[in-house]
Amino acid sequence: MKKLVLAAALTAAASTAFAGSVAEPIIEAPVIIEEAGSSSSGILMPLVLLALVAAAVSSD
Repeated sequence: MKKLVLAAALTAAASTAFAGSVAEPIIEAPVIIEEAGSSSSGILMPLVLLALVAAAVSSD
């Protein structure tokens, strides 16, 4: 009877020691949030270029 209790205790202790699995852990990819630029930044350069061309044409 003592051997049966001892075997049960050792089996219980061994099963809790290996509670994890050997599967690869699932690691989620980090979330990358792209900051949206202001809507005027896309039109600013063409307006500056247009102003420079207008200034060059008017000076001739």
